[in-house]
Amino acid sequence: MQNEPDAQSIVQFHDSMLAAAGWPEQDSGQQRDGVWQWIAANHRYNTLLWNEEDKARRTDVGPEAIAASKRLIDQYNQKRNDAVECIDEAILTALGQLGDEPPAPGARLNSETAGAMTDRLSILSLKIFHMREQTERVDASQEHIDKCREKLQRLGMQRRDLAACLDQLLADAAAGRAWFKIYRQFKMYNDPTLNPYLYGKPGQAAQGMAA
Repeated sequence: MQNEPDAQSIVQFHDSMLAAAGWPEQDSGQQRDGVWQWIAANHRYNTLLWNEEDKARRTDVGPEAIAASKRLIDQYNQKRNDAVECIDEAILTALGQLGDEPPAPGARLNSETAGAMTDRLSILSLKIFHMREQTERVDASQEHIDKCREKLQRLGMQRRDLAACLDQLLADAAAGRAWFKIYRQFKMYNDPTLNPYLYGKPGQAAQGMAA
């Protein structure tokens, strides 16, 4: 696998992992360096998050199981976002642009980072994977399958468009024509020092929000 990412290699990686046995609970064990360890982590937590979101919508289990799924969703979402920031940090470090100043006069600031675009590619790969499964169902109506095939085509178009945009951003950033910053997410609800329901009493938190 190449060291420097491009959209095609990222898309191929996403698809190959979804097709791998044991993913996402188990990885192939392949050693990954630099940005690829974070691309892999982001994709893994997106996959775990996807599966847990499905479980959280079950109607055949009690509230304890749903609550457990919701807690896992919070954990996976935090780790997914942490990996996005690490992707950006690794790419910007390789570019020598780890800072808050443009690399060259007139360089455009891109509001969406390469890490965020990689995260979106990961999610699109999951949508494509599961939508393709829907087109292969033998217990569904032909109408359902036809609708899913149409959606699958549109998802493929969306991924191709996003992949092209990512390649353009990476090329422009390398040439000094564009740049992006690391945008920290600061997820407050997972931080016991920032979530009032974790550091205080629920009544106090409710009063604070009403004020």
